[in-house]
Amino acid sequence: MIRRRQFSVFSLAFLDCICCGFGAVILIFVLSIDSQEKDKVQVLQELQRALAAQLASLTKLRASKEDIERSNLRVATLVTDARLRNDSLHALIDDLEQKLQHEKKGQEALLVDIDELKKEIAARQKKPEHDLVLKEVKPAPLGLPIGSNYIAFVIDTSGSMRDPNSGGLWPIAIRTIEAVLDVYPQIDGLQLLDADGRFILGGRGNTGWVSDSPETRADIKRILRRYDQDTISNPVPGIYNALRFLYQKDNENMHMGIYVFGDEFVETADPVIRRLDELNPADENGHRKVVINAVGFPTTIRYTFSMGQTGVKFANLMRTVTYLHGGTFIALQDL
Repeated sequence: MIRRRQFSVFSLAFLDCICCGFGAVILIFVLSIDSQEKDKVQVLQELQRALAAQLASLTKLRASKEDIERSNLRVATLVTDARLRNDSLHALIDDLEQKLQHEKKGQEALLVDIDELKKEIAARQKKPEHDLVLKEVKPAPLGLPIGSNYIAFVIDTSGSMRDPNSGGLWPIAIRTIEAVLDVYPQIDGLQLLDADGRFILGGRGNTGWVSDSPETRADIKRILRRYDQDTISNPVPGIYNALRFLYQKDNENMHMGIYVFGDEFVETADPVIRRLDELNPADENGHRKVVINAVGFPTTIRYTFSMGQTGVKFANLMRTVTYLHGGTFIALQDL
């Protein structure tokens, strides 16, 4: 009888193969895990580098944005400055155009005056049919009313009221003021104001009267010859200050008079007349507390060729003011 060999499926060799296979699988798995970790680390590093690059780009963008905003702000400032300068230039051009028109009107008025003077000179150059003998005529007095015991002088000390050779006030202006003083041998109070309303007598800060005395009158003459403070060509501020600060309503014995010495007025007369009516109102009888007189000098007609009608405007204003306020206006014909 033949014996058969027993056959076993799970032999030792098979188990060895199976173990080797599992070992290989485990080794591959371990190696694959290590490779994935390296890949993850590498990807993470790349992400970090990309994020750093993005942050750097964002920082640059923010810096660029701030630069653009600053540039826009500078541009806006420049545009605003340019607009302001443009407006200033337009205003300057308009002012220059108005001045040119004023100059043209003044030149036209001057040409008319020159033509009239030429006609007058030509007429005077004609020989009369018979020789005429003119009687000697003495100069007329100044003609300003008296009666005040407090006198304030408002004097225009602008360039047109000054002698270009010496820089001081025209001698005729000083002599006229001295003539007015001589008419009043003794009064209770004196004061000088320039056209801007500055008080001259009594030292700085004084806005009241100064007692009349030979020394005060000598000071007035000395100050007038040396006064170098230029003013605007408008005596109205001086008149206002004289009325506001010098009139004493509680002084029953006060009879105040204002004497204005000037040659020009460049503003509108109506507001001045209304304001003076408020400061120096008339009572029920039409009398006013302060008498206003004025003397006009012909400087803008004889010595200035571009002043337009400022001398005429001064004369018209003072003629109206002195009439309304009980005084007299005297227009001098020569310097």
